[in-house]
Amino acid sequence: MVSVPSANQNGSGGAGSANASSRASPAASTANAARDAPSATPNGTKAKTQVNSNGHHPANPQLPLSAMHSPSLDLRSVERRGQPTASREHVKKTRHFGLQEAPTYRPTEEEWKDPLEYVRKISPEAQAYGLCKIIPPNSWNPDFAIDTERFHFRTRKQELNSVEGSTRANLSYLDALAKFHKQQGTNLNRLPYVDKKPLDLYRLKKAVESRGGFDKVCKTKKWAEIGRDLGYSGKIMSSLSTSLKNSFDRWLNPYENYLRHAKPGVYQQLEYEYGGPLTPSPAPSPLKRSTVNTPSSLRGESPVRHATDLLQANLNVTKPNEDSEPATSADLSSNTPQPQPASGGFTAINSGGFTAVNASFTSVNRPTPSEAKGFTPPPRRHDSPASLPKDVLDIRPSGLGPANALKRQLSFDSIDSARKEASIDRDDPESGNRRSKRIKKESVPTVVGSHMSLFRPSIPRIPREDSPSPSGEKCDTCGKGEDTGFIIICESCDHCYHGACLDPPLKTQPDCEWNCPRCLVGDGQFGFEEGGLYSLKQFQEKAADFKQSYFESRMPFDPVLNCVRPVTEDDVEREFWKLVASIEDTVEVEYGADIHCTTHGSGFPTAERHPCDPYSQDLWNLNNMPLHPDSLFRHIKTDISGMTVPWVYVGMIFSTFCWHNEDHFAYSVNYQHFGATKTWYGIPAEDTDKFENAMREAVPELFETQPDLLFQLVTLLTPEHLKKAGVRVYALDQRAGQMVITFPQAYHSGFNHGFNFNEAVNFAPSDWEPYGLAGVERLQQFRRQSCFSHDELLWTAAEGPSSALTIQTAKWLAPALGRIHEREREQREGFLTKHLENNSHACALSGGESAEQQCTFSFEILDQDVPEEEYQCSYCKSFTYLSRFKCIQSGKVLCLLHAGYHGCCDMPESQRFSGDRHAMIYRKTDEDMDETYRKVAEKANMPEAWEDKYKKLLEEGATPPLKSLRALLNEGERIPYALPSLSVLREFVDRCNDWVEEATNYTVRKQQNRRKNDKVWQTGLRKSINPFQDQKERELRRVDNIYRLIGDADRIGIDCPERHQLKERADAIRSFQKNAEQALEHILGHNQESIEELIEEGRTFNIDIPELDKLCSVLEQIRWSNNARANRSKALSLAEVRDILTEGHRLDIPIYNDHMKWYNDKFQAAKQWETKAKELVNAESIHYPQLEALSNQVQVNSLPVSPETLAAVDQILYKQREAHRHIVDLTERSRDPDYTKRPKYAEVAEVIKKVEDLNSKPVGTLDLEKEQKRHGDWMRKGKKLFGKTNAPLHILKSHMDYVYDRNFDCFDIVSDKPRLPAEPSSRATSEEREQKSSRAWDDPSSPREVFCICRRTEAGLMIECELCHEWYHGKCLKIARGKVKEDDKYTCPICDWRVKIPRDAARPKLEDLIAWQDEIPNLPFQPEEEEVLKKIIDMAQDFRRHIAGFCTPVVATRSEADTQRFYLRKIEGAEILLSFETNFFRQELHKWNPVAPHAPPVLEVSKSTRKPRPTKLQKLLLQFGVDDPDDLPDHVKGKANSLKRKAQNAEAAAAAAEAAAAASSGTALVPPPIASPSSHSLGSGSHPFFRGSQPSTPALTATTHGHPVASAGSATSSRPSSSLRPDSMDVDGGPSFHPDFFLSNGSSGQGPQFLQSDANLSLEERILQNQDSDLIHATGTDREKVLEILSKTENGRRRAEDVYGPDVWKTQHGKDFRRPSRVDQSHPEVDKEVDKMFLDLTNADEDEVAKKDRQAEAQRVGTTAESFEAERNTLDMEDSD
Repeated sequence: MVSVPSANQNGSGGAGSANASSRASPAASTANAARDAPSATPNGTKAKTQVNSNGHHPANPQLPLSAMHSPSLDLRSVERRGQPTASREHVKKTRHFGLQEAPTYRPTEEEWKDPLEYVRKISPEAQAYGLCKIIPPNSWNPDFAIDTERFHFRTRKQELNSVEGSTRANLSYLDALAKFHKQQGTNLNRLPYVDKKPLDLYRLKKAVESRGGFDKVCKTKKWAEIGRDLGYSGKIMSSLSTSLKNSFDRWLNPYENYLRHAKPGVYQQLEYEYGGPLTPSPAPSPLKRSTVNTPSSLRGESPVRHATDLLQANLNVTKPNEDSEPATSADLSSNTPQPQPASGGFTAINSGGFTAVNASFTSVNRPTPSEAKGFTPPPRRHDSPASLPKDVLDIRPSGLGPANALKRQLSFDSIDSARKEASIDRDDPESGNRRSKRIKKESVPTVVGSHMSLFRPSIPRIPREDSPSPSGEKCDTCGKGEDTGFIIICESCDHCYHGACLDPPLKTQPDCEWNCPRCLVGDGQFGFEEGGLYSLKQFQEKAADFKQSYFESRMPFDPVLNCVRPVTEDDVEREFWKLVASIEDTVEVEYGADIHCTTHGSGFPTAERHPCDPYSQDLWNLNNMPLHPDSLFRHIKTDISGMTVPWVYVGMIFSTFCWHNEDHFAYSVNYQHFGATKTWYGIPAEDTDKFENAMREAVPELFETQPDLLFQLVTLLTPEHLKKAGVRVYALDQRAGQMVITFPQAYHSGFNHGFNFNEAVNFAPSDWEPYGLAGVERLQQFRRQSCFSHDELLWTAAEGPSSALTIQTAKWLAPALGRIHEREREQREGFLTKHLENNSHACALSGGESAEQQCTFSFEILDQDVPEEEYQCSYCKSFTYLSRFKCIQSGKVLCLLHAGYHGCCDMPESQRFSGDRHAMIYRKTDEDMDETYRKVAEKANMPEAWEDKYKKLLEEGATPPLKSLRALLNEGERIPYALPSLSVLREFVDRCNDWVEEATNYTVRKQQNRRKNDKVWQTGLRKSINPFQDQKERELRRVDNIYRLIGDADRIGIDCPERHQLKERADAIRSFQKNAEQALEHILGHNQESIEELIEEGRTFNIDIPELDKLCSVLEQIRWSNNARANRSKALSLAEVRDILTEGHRLDIPIYNDHMKWYNDKFQAAKQWETKAKELVNAESIHYPQLEALSNQVQVNSLPVSPETLAAVDQILYKQREAHRHIVDLTERSRDPDYTKRPKYAEVAEVIKKVEDLNSKPVGTLDLEKEQKRHGDWMRKGKKLFGKTNAPLHILKSHMDYVYDRNFDCFDIVSDKPRLPAEPSSRATSEEREQKSSRAWDDPSSPREVFCICRRTEAGLMIECELCHEWYHGKCLKIARGKVKEDDKYTCPICDWRVKIPRDAARPKLEDLIAWQDEIPNLPFQPEEEEVLKKIIDMAQDFRRHIAGFCTPVVATRSEADTQRFYLRKIEGAEILLSFETNFFRQELHKWNPVAPHAPPVLEVSKSTRKPRPTKLQKLLLQFGVDDPDDLPDHVKGKANSLKRKAQNAEAAAAAAEAAAAASSGTALVPPPIASPSSHSLGSGSHPFFRGSQPSTPALTATTHGHPVASAGSATSSRPSSSLRPDSMDVDGGPSFHPDFFLSNGSSGQGPQFLQSDANLSLEERILQNQDSDLIHATGTDREKVLEILSKTENGRRRAEDVYGPDVWKTQHGKDFRRPSRVDQSHPEVDKEVDKMFLDLTNADEDEVAKKDRQAEAQRVGTTAESFEAERNTLDMEDSD
C-alpha cells in the first residue's frame, strides 16, 4: 500500500476554519502529563514549555504503545457486518459529479475458496473500472482480533483545502506573494476588493497568463473578459477593467517580475539538492560540482544574482562593490570548508526537512498569527551542528560538506523526530527481520510508499530580541558564527546566512522581516502534520463529536420527522468536495493512516496469536493473501510492511486519501472491519496518462518543483475537473465487511464518512509482472527508491526449488527473465564498450586472458545476499541486483546505466570508466543467467514441445504404434498444464486400450479367472447373484466377439502385438469346433478321459463355444451317475440327499432312473420324520415315548435326517433322563429314616429349577414339589416366628445368624457377670465402630467393660440412666445426638417399664423355637438353618438355667434388685423372648423400685416397633390431595379400587393365617381387654426419656414396653396392621400381673395362666359367622365345601368371586354350583389383578415372597410419605461424627 505523507506544519486556522484537532490527544495527554510538566532552568527562571504548532504538547510517551491501556471500544456501537448496526447495501441511482458506479461482485461459497482465482475471473470486466467491490458470502465473517484496550495509534492532520491541487497552488502563491510584499515594506493584509467582492489574485494571474501576459491583455483590452471569467458582473464597466488592471499592476506584476529572475537560480539550487534536473529522466545530471559549489560562487550570469539585485533595489539597499572588499571576500573564500564526499549520495528534493511554502502563510482575510488565541510559540533551538552527536551528524542530507552554501541542513526538530522514529523501530520486536516500506537509510525518515520526508514543523516565530541575531547561530553557507559578520535569519525557513555570504552580499542587516529567495519563489514542499495519540474509543468519540458539531447547524429541519434531517451519504460527499475546493473555509481533520500491523496488530486473526481460529488460515485473510501460492510476492525474501504485511487505517469524517496508484503498480485489497462508509474513486489503467496530464495542466506550479508530486499522496483533483479532461472516473461506497480491489496502475482516492477501521495489503498474481516492471522503471525515472528489487524477485523465483517452478510460473517468468536478461546484457556490453573506448586491453569484464595484470578494474563475482544499501544506485535509487558499479574512494554504488557518468568521486569521467579505484561486482555471470533463463524457458516451453512431438508422431505414418502413443500420453499427463491435443490423444489411446483389454481376454489363457468348480464354466448353467451381470458376462464370452474385434482393429488402424495374436486364436477355435462336433456325433465311442481332454482344450480359449457346453453337459451326467452309485452305501444327511436330487434334475436325469428313484424315496421318508420331530420338540407338553421312537427310527431305517433336528431330539431326551434320575434319587433319599442322610434343601431347589426349564416335568416331579412345599411351609413358619413373614425364604438363614450373634453377647455368662455400675473409659463421644469387632473376652489379656442392653463396649453416643447409672448406646435406643442436652436426665427401659425399646424385628419365644426345632426330623430335607437354630436354643437354655436361681419369687429380696436389673438388661437385649423371666424381673423390679404408678403388664410377645411405610393407596390420595378414593380422577379410580381390594384381601389373609395358627395350637393367652396407652413419640422436639424439661410420666394402667400382646384378631408382630388403624406405633396392652399370678403353694408353675380359645369352631360355623379368613388356606375337599356353602346365598357367591376370582365356578368340573346371577363387570381388568393377587397370596412360591413384602410394606398406614420418612429416620438415626 502507498502511504499518506505526514509533515509537521503550521496548522493554526483562522476564524473561519473548523478544526477537528483543536483538543489535545487524550492518550497523549495522559501519557505525557508528568513528562511535560514545566521544569526550572538553572538560574531559577521557569523554562518555556515546548509545544508544537497545534498548541498541545507533543505526544512522545516513554511507554511503548502496546503497554498503554485505555477503555475498550464497544463493537456494538459501530457498524459491523451481520449486526443490526450494519448499513444497508443499496445502489445509488445518481452520484455527485454524475459518476458511474464501479462494479460490485457477490461470490458464491465455491468461488470464495480461492481469492486469486476469483480476482482472475472478474479482472476482464472489473479492470476497466480501475477498482471494484466484493461482498463476501454471509458465512464469512471473521471476528475483530485487535485488543481495543491496548491498541493506540498516531494520526495525521489534514487541511482539506490544502490537499486539492489547484487550491494548494492558490494558497502557496498567495503565501509567497504576501512574503514578497512584506519584505518590500507593503503588507498584503487582505485581498483587494473589486465590485464589493474579494479578488482572487491567483485566478487573476492565471487568467492573464492564459491570454499572453499583462502587456498583451492591456493591448487587447481583455480586462472585462477576465472580469467575467472571475465571476464579476456581466456588464462592461470601465471601473472593473481599471480595478483589475491596477490590482494586477500593484500586487502581481512586481512579484512576477521578481520570479522571472529568481526562479532559475532557485531551481538550479533545487536540482543540485535533488541530485539532477527536475524532470524525470534517467540521463546523467548535467550539473557539475565545479559550477555549483556555494551560493557565493553563483556570480555573473547567475539568475539568483539578478533576482537578488532586483530585490535589493526594491529595498533601496546599496549594492556593495565587489572590488571594494577583496580581503573580506578572500577571507570568506579561504575560510569556506571544501566539500567532503558523503556516503548518503543523492538526496531527494523532499529529504531536507523543508517546510511547505504555505506553512507560515496566513490568508489576508484571516487573523495574523500574533492574533491567534491560546497560541504559544516555542523557543528557538540554538544548537550547532558541531555540538550534535555523531549519529546525528551522519544523517546530513546533502553530499556537500558543512560549508556548502546550498546544503539544507536537517532541522533539529526533525532530528529529534528521526530519533523518535528510530527508537520506535528499535522497540519493534520484528524490526530485525521485517523490511518496511518506510525506508530508514535516508538522512531523514521518509513516509512509507511515497518516500516523502517527515518535514520539520513550521514553528511560529518568536519575537526577536534586541540583539541582531541569537547567539550560537551559524551561517548555512560557510558554517561559521557571527564572529565573521552579522547573520540574517530567514523568517520562513529559519536558515541563517552571513550578509557577505549572500549573492549579492548585504552590507547591513534589514530592519524588516527578511525571506530568502528560495522561500519567496517556493519549493513546493507539502505534507501532513503529525496528529495526536488515540485509542479506538477516544478516536471514536472525537470523530462523533466533530461530525455532530459540524452538521448540526448545516442540516435543514424536517417537518415530517419534526427534527433536523439526518445526514446522508450524499450530504457528506457534497460537503467534502465543497470543503476541498474552498479557499476561505479551512477544515482540519485527523486520519490514522499507514498503521503497521507488525507493531499494532492486525484486525484479522493470525496464526501466531490465534492458532485455533479457522480464519487465521483463511486465504482471504489479508495476512495470508500476499503469500498466496499464486502470488508473486511469496518470492520476496523479507516482509515489506504495507505490501506483504497489512496496514490498518482509522478514519473519521472527511479524512481522505489522495490520488495515487500502488507501489510497483501492484494489486491492492482493502477490507473494512467496521465503521462508517468509505467512498472510493477509481481511474482505469488505460487513462493513467490522461490523468497525469490533467494533473500537470491543472497545477503546473506544483510540478515545476516537484515532478514526483503524484508519488506523495498529498494532492486531490475533483472528479469534475478530471472528467472535463477526458478521464474516466468511477466511484463506489465501501461498507463494513466489504472488500475493495484496486488493479495495477489504476489511480484511486477517496474519503471517509465517519469513524471506521480498514485494513489493506498488496498482492501480485502472475499477470502483475509486466506492470511491476513498468512501475520500477517509472520509479527509476523519478529517482525514487522501490520497495524491493524486481530483478531479485524474478531470479529468486527462477532459482528456487524445482518443485516450486511450475509451468504456470514459468509461463510468466520466462518472458520476464528474457527482458531482464536482454537488458542486463546490453548494459554490460555498453559499459564494457565505454570502458575499452580509450584503452583497448584484455579486460576481466570480457573474460580476456591475463586480464588481472592489464586491467585496472577490480572485478568480482559475489553471489550472496548483501544489505540493500550496498546494491542500491546512489543516483536513481534503483536496486542493482545483477551488477553494480562501486566507487572504492567514496563507497557509492551505481547501476550500470549511471556507472561512470554520475560523479561518484573527484575523478574525471574518463578515469571512472577506466576503472581506477573502482570495482565492478556481478551477482550472476552471463553463463549463470543463460543457464537459469534456459531452464525456465524449457519449463515454460514444455507444453509446446509436447505438441510438437504429437504432431511429428502423427506425421510419421497412418497407423502409429500404440506403444509410442502410450508413452506420449504418459508424458503429457505428467505435464501440469492444459494441453489442447491431450484430450484427443487420451480418447484415442483409451479406445485402443479398451480394444487391447478385450482382445487379451481371448488371446491369453487366464487360469486365475477360471472357477474352481468345473460345472460353472458352462454358460447356460452358471449361477449369478445379479442376472444383469450374468447376461453381460455371457455376451462378453461369445465367440463372435473375436471376429468383431478383428474387424474393429482394421477400422481403428491400431498397430499392436495383440492384433496378430487374436487372429491366431481365431484359427485355433475353428479347429476345436470341428473336433467337438465329431465327438458329439460318436459319444459312445469316447470314454470320460477323452471327453475331459477335449473340454480342457476348449476352456483354454476363455470363451463360450456351443460345442463346449454340450460336451460339458454330457461329462457332468456321467459324473453324477458315478457319484450317486457310490453314495448309496453311505450315511447321508437330508441336505446331501437334496443336493443329489437337485443336481440330477439340473442335469435332466429322468425320474425313472434307478438312482433318482431310490434317493427320492429316502428323501420323502426323511421329510416326514423331520415334520413329526419338530412338532414333538416344539409342543408345550412333550411326549417322551414318541421322541424315543423317532430317535430309534433313524438308526433302524438309516433315514437321511437333519443333524440339527436329530441333535435337538437327543438333547431333550438326555435332559429328561437326567432330570428323572435326579428326582428319583432325591425322592428316595428324602424318605431315609435317618434325617441326617436326607438331601439338603438347596440341592432340591437347584434340581427343581432345572426341571422348570424342561417342556415337560419328569415322573415324580409333582411329589418332589409337594415335599419342597412342605419344607417351605416349615421355613415360612420360622420366618413368621422371627417376624419376617413377607421376606424371601433365603432371609431366614441370614437373620438367624444375626440373632445368634446378638444372643452371643447378651447370653454370655462367663465374661459378663453382675457388677457395680461402671463408666465408659472416656465420657466424651467415642468413634462409631463395628461392635462385633469389640468381642475380645475370649482373650483374657484384654479385659473390657460392656454396657447397654446389647452388652457391648463403648461406641458412639453414650447415655447414662439416672436411676441405675448404666450407660446405653444412643444407637440402640434410637436417640439422635442432637436431642441430647447436658442437663437432661434419662430413665432407661429397665428401670421404667413404660419406656419402649426400639426393635427392628419381632422376638420369638424360646418355647416356640423349641417346638419349631422338633419338627425338623419330620421334614423331607435337611434345612440349612438347623445348626444355627440349635446354637440359639442351646445358648438360651443355658442362660435360662443359669438365672433360674434368681427367678424364684419366694427367695427374691430387695438386695437382688441390681442383679435382677442386670439380667433383665441382658434378656431385653437378646433377640429371642424369655417371657417368664422377663415378666418376673419386671414385676420384681417394680415391687422393689417402683417408677411407674402401675405394675408392668404381662408380656407374651415382643413385636417390632418400626413404623410401616405408607401404602400405595395413601400415596395416590396424597398425590391428588384428596381423602376419599371416590374423589380421585376417573383415570385413576380403577387403580385405587384395585389397591383397596388388595388391602382388604391382605387383611383377610392375615386373619385367616392367625386363626389357622390358633387352631393348630389349641390354646391362646387371653388377657383381659385394657385400653392401650399412648405411645412415647420419638419425633417431637425433646426426647421424652429425658427429665427436667417435661412433666413426669403419666400413670398408665398397662403397656407392653415395645412388646405388645397379640389380640385375637390381630396379625403377627411384623405383619402390617389394618389400613384403618390410626397409629401403628400403638400396640395392644395386656393386663397387670395379678397377686396370685404365681402359685403361692409352692408348686412349680412357671409362666402365665392359659385359657381355652374359641378357635375350634367348625368350617361351616366359621364361614357362617363371617370368619372367612380360612378361605385362604382351604384346599382340596375343604375348598369345595366352602364353595358349596358360599353358593347358597348371593352374598356368599360375591364373596367367593372376590376371593377366588370370577371364573371360580368354571374350574369346578362336575360340580353343580350355580353361576352367580350378577357379576360386577365395571372393572374387569381390576378384578383380574385382584384375582391374581389372591392366588399369589395363597400359592406363592419363595420367588414371589419379596414381591409380597414390597406390596405389604406399601400398604402400611401413615399420614404422609414425608412425615413417615421423617419419623422413620428419627427412629433409625445413628450417631456419627
